[in-house]
Amino acid sequence: MKRVIILTTLILSITNANAQIKPTAKAVIKVPALTCEPCKDRLEQYLFKAYGMISVKADYKKQTVAVAWLTDRTTLEEIRTNIANNGFDADDEKAEETAVKKLPPCCVAKPMPKPIPSVTPIPTPVTPPIVKPTLDTTKKKIIKKGLGKK
Repeated sequence: MKRVIILTTLILSITNANAQIKPTAKAVIKVPALTCEPCKDRLEQYLFKAYGMISVKADYKKQTVAVAWLTDRTTLEEIRTNIANNGFDADDEKAEETAVKKLPPCCVAKPMPKPIPSVTPIPTPVTPPIVKPTLDTTKKKIIKKGLGKK
């Protein structure tokens, strides 16, 4: 009798475990102001505390944040808004000004420097190939053959 009860409990627990799988989603969000290790730590800690987040992985070298969340608890727009509320631009979502003022100086987005105009190289002159006329004995015509560089 004990075996039957244990077996029934085991089967029910396995079927219940499969029924509790939550729908999740993943995305990579571009965060241009993510430029250093403190920025990365600050953003990861802030986002991981948000409701419905499963994982947060910030990369300051690529200036991106990879997130995974439960779709029944939060949305991608809410995650972007959370990033903006922490003082960072997130894709098209602009950072909140009061939150930007609270960031340390290293985490404030710096304007991109203007690109240095490139110097165009001077073209090298192309020499035409040397043409030496030859006589075709069968048709009595002069044929030009190129003997120089092409």
